[in-house]
Amino acid sequence: MHKKIIFILFLLLIIPQNSYAQKKPVTDYNTKISYINMDWWKGFEDSCLNEYIFKAILYNKDLQISTLKVEESIENKNIKRASEMPSISAGAVPALYKLPGLTNSDDLISLPIFANYELDLFGKNRDRTKSMDKLIEISRQNERANYISVSSAVGSTYYNIVKLDKIIELQKQIIKDRKAIYDLMKLSNEEGLVSTADTVNANKAYIKSNSDLTEYQKNRARLLNMLAVLIGESPENTDNFVRIAFEDLKLNKQIPDSISSDKIENRPDYLSSLKMLEKTGLDIRAAKKDFLPVFNIFGLLSFNSTEYLSRMNWTNSVSLLAGSALLPIFTGGRKIANLKLQKNKYNQAFENYKKTYLTSLQEVNDSLYDLKSDNDKFYKTLESYDVEKQDFYYTDLKYKEGIISNLDLLQKKENLYITEQRLTKEKIDLFIDHISLYKAVAGDLT
Repeated sequence: MHKKIIFILFLLLIIPQNSYAQKKPVTDYNTKISYINMDWWKGFEDSCLNEYIFKAILYNKDLQISTLKVEESIENKNIKRASEMPSISAGAVPALYKLPGLTNSDDLISLPIFANYELDLFGKNRDRTKSMDKLIEISRQNERANYISVSSAVGSTYYNIVKLDKIIELQKQIIKDRKAIYDLMKLSNEEGLVSTADTVNANKAYIKSNSDLTEYQKNRARLLNMLAVLIGESPENTDNFVRIAFEDLKLNKQIPDSISSDKIENRPDYLSSLKMLEKTGLDIRAAKKDFLPVFNIFGLLSFNSTEYLSRMNWTNSVSLLAGSALLPIFTGGRKIANLKLQKNKYNQAFENYKKTYLTSLQEVNDSLYDLKSDNDKFYKTLESYDVEKQDFYYTDLKYKEGIISNLDLLQKKENLYITEQRLTKEKIDLFIDHISLYKAVAGDLT
């Protein structure tokens, strides 16, 4: 009867441990889209931007790494969960033995199967597995944070490129006009109508405008290379990157009067700090349970034969079923130190949780304030630009009537271009401010 009991015991213990292992998580496309709130991005009505964001979701290397880190945390949890499962080992032990009083030796083959299982009566191992569950949740929030961050970087980089496209276009017109101004002043200087100092200043302005153009082009090239890396492409392909014309930009998004605290509590960093607080609490509980006894069940089943496989039966078997209860009495202070360590980590996690909440408030408030301030500044600059256009219109009429010179007209036109450049920068600043607010509230905008 005892042999049947031992046999059943081993059948119960020898369960494929892979059945307990979780499958590797695959963050599907719909989840990635939900991470970044793609509907919000579509509100810009820019198909080029949407395409770049889709490419970043699929091919950005940092995002692929963050997904792999989620899978890593799952496997670490599975390793920790193995402590809740029985351990089984089997093997073959060939031997040559000699008994006392005999001159000859005999062969022996043994096929042992060992089983060991720690009874988790106090839930210590289960607490440690739950602690690993919190790390999985943290890694998922880190993954979500990376998706929001990368999509924000794509949007900001893209709109800065659009800004530079327009500024470079205007700068070329400024260069053209400054060259014409310099040529006119040079002729006037030769005729004694203007001073040499004014002519030199006109030449300096023309040279500086060329230098500014070179700087704008260099910055655009760098941004194009950055965009290529963000979407997982080679920087060699930047010549093929298309974008919307500045004149076609649409800013239809509303500026919220205030931001609810619920949005702050949905930020990945806030949720991560909360999960870390919960994890350290579980670690403290497990550290306290280390002081309790450890209960184990041990089993052995071995088939022994001197004729190798010809007599592997119950008659030649050796079986053992035993249990133990151990309470470590002296461990050199390791358990006490570990408990203090876990409490220290909990205090750190708690302070980080409070800091994260305050930092989140600051980032949201800063982003909202910047957006409102830049919005006011943009419309004031727009008024100034409209005035410049009217001024240029009347200046052009005076020129056509012969009241003023072409030099005066060119100088007014340059002022108009410079104001338009400033208006371009401030309009793109508004787009980037909206993206900054989007990032601050973890994409939770409509």
